[in-house]
Amino acid sequence: MRTNNNFYIIAHNIRSLYNIGTIFRTADALGVDTVFLTGYSGQPPRKEISKVALGAEETVNWQYYKSLTYLVRKLKKEGLRIIALETGETAINYLDFKAKFPLALLLGNEVRGVSKAMLKQVDATISLPMNGIKESLNVGVAMAVAGYHIIKFRDIS
Repeated sequence: MRTNNNFYIIAHNIRSLYNIGTIFRTADALGVDTVFLTGYSGQPPRKEISKVALGAEETVNWQYYKSLTYLVRKLKKEGLRIIALETGETAINYLDFKAKFPLALLLGNEVRGVSKAMLKQVDATISLPMNGIKESLNVGVAMAVAGYHIIKFRDIS
């Protein structure tokens, strides 16, 4: 059931089952309503997911959709804002982002990120500032950082 305060995660083409486990465990910590797995993202039950999720894959609601485009269109029709977590010129610093619910945070592939075509379809793109040599954090770590910022707005939107 969708309410004005619903928060979702969309994990697209996440190749590592351990990252999927991290996403489930973090989704539980954040109180995420549903994790949507899309593309070739691994799905429970898998021992690699369970090893990291520590049971969260059994308690967090999740659904699988092969097509990210279909899911994004469906969720937008239902009134959700889709926010991509990605680097790039159009991305705003996550600390400057004021979340309005219901929303879904879109996570892309560990190497390729979210496609340029999909970035044109989302409502906003947020990024984490990087001060070292690497361009990004691990997808699960990045989700946790952005997710904890986002849920600060959950009760006031």
